[in-house]
Amino acid sequence: MEEIKKIEIGDKKYPELLRKIEDPPSVLYFKGNLGITKEPCFAIVGTRRCSVYGKQAALEIAGDLAEAGLVVISGMARGIDTSAHQGCLERKGKTIAVLGTGLDEKSIYPQTNIKLARKIIETGGALISEYPPGTHGSKMTFPQRNRIITGLSLGALIVEAKKRSGALITAQWAKKQKKTIFAIPGPIHSLNSWGPNYLIKKGARLVTSAEDILKELRLQKLKFRKKEIRGESEEEELIIEALKEGPLYIDKIIEKTKLEAKKVTGILTTMEIKGKIKNLGGNIFGLVK
Repeated sequence: MEEIKKIEIGDKKYPELLRKIEDPPSVLYFKGNLGITKEPCFAIVGTRRCSVYGKQAALEIAGDLAEAGLVVISGMARGIDTSAHQGCLERKGKTIAVLGTGLDEKSIYPQTNIKLARKIIETGGALISEYPPGTHGSKMTFPQRNRIITGLSLGALIVEAKKRSGALITAQWAKKQKKTIFAIPGPIHSLNSWGPNYLIKKGARLVTSAEDILKELRLQKLKFRKKEIRGESEEEELIIEALKEGPLYIDKIIEKTKLEAKKVTGILTTMEIKGKIKNLGGNIFGLVK
């Protein structure tokens, strides 16, 4: 099991960007590769109860930024945070999780993300916290850790956030630290869209792709490869065409393609194994971009 290490603010290896914020942690505990904080880092956060739209957006943008060479930082909470870490890992990128708990596995929250925490470390990423082992999360620790997420980053993307979401606290920290705030617009009748749409009204950069972020941060030189998905049969092509406008429930795929239900189920399984599509949960499928 990876050892929990400790570093103080006076140490030369302490992350330089974090040292410059108004209230830097005097001590950091970490597992994994703290050295990646020297690479260009970018934060992606959002609500725990995300929609399929938000989940897919986080997966795609985190993956594209990872391919462009950025380290994706988030808080490993359920929902958008988890999708951001996963999107990065799926594209063989490095990611950092900043926790509001101790880093020992008994304290990590949520416990459902223990496997994700291990994967982050195994793939060259890191877990970071200002709280010693044995510290359980509280209403104070989670908002406080958000300043570390933004402190380590060049900017922060808010994917989905309700009116009182913790993701908006992250945006406040980013503003205080003079970091660029980005937001993904959402449907006006969705509660999860309130936060991003509000931030855009207040001057956050509207994002529809990773390229918007790279351009704003003047990191266009970090190019990522666009994946063109092609079917290997007429049936696969029909499914790909149906999913081009966004994720669909399996019944809708059957309706749009006019293929037999049994055949669609089999083809979807094969396409997922090939890495062309992804089950986003509840038999809702989307293209892997």
